[in-house]
Amino acid sequence: MNKLLISLLVSLGIAGFAHAEGDAEAGQAKAAVCFGCHGADGNATTPTFPKLAAQHENYLVKQLKEFKSGDRPSATMAGFAAGLSEDDMADLAAFFGSLEVKLGDTSDARGQEIYEAGLADKGVAACGACHGTQGEGNALAGFPTLKGQYATYVEAQLKAFRDGARANDPNGMMRGVAANMSDADMKAVATYVEGMGK
Repeated sequence: MNKLLISLLVSLGIAGFAHAEGDAEAGQAKAAVCFGCHGADGNATTPTFPKLAAQHENYLVKQLKEFKSGDRPSATMAGFAAGLSEDDMADLAAFFGSLEVKLGDTSDARGQEIYEAGLADKGVAACGACHGTQGEGNALAGFPTLKGQYATYVEAQLKAFRDGARANDPNGMMRGVAANMSDADMKAVATYVEGMGK
C-alpha cells in the first residue's frame, strides 16, 4: 500500500513541477545578498539556515515563489523574495544548483534505518523512496536533495511539517510522514542525512 501511494504521489508531483531554466552566471551576479546566510559557495554559514548548494533548480524556484506569495511563511525570506522576478529566481536556482554541497561528519545507525526502511509500525515510508537512496532527491518530482543538509535545519523542517507551521509540501506528503515521527526519530534521520555519502 505504501509503495502504491508513494508511486501515485511521485507521479502527481512530476506533473506539478516544470524544470527551471536559469542562467548560473547571471545567478551568481544576483546572489550576493544571499551569501550572508547561505554562503558564497551555497553551504550555509550556520546550521539553522539551509545549504542551497547542489539543490534542484525547480525545488529552489518553488520555494522562492512560495516565500514571495506567503505560501511558505518567513518574514526574512519574504522580504528577500518580494523583489525577485521569475527570471531572477531561475537564475539564482541555477547558480546554487551548480555548486557542490559539503557533507558533514555525522552518522546515526537508527537514522539510516529509518531513512532506508521507514518505520513500518508507525506507517512512515522510507525517506529514500522520495529523496533518493543517496539523498539526491528527485528533480522531476520536485523532491529536494537532502544529502549533506544540516541536521539542525532538517530536524526543524520536520517539526514544522508535523506542527503545521510549514504546509507547502505536495499533497501533504511531508506533513503525513512527520505526523507519525517522534522527536527522537526526526533527530536520528536528520543526523544521518547531514553526513550521508561520506
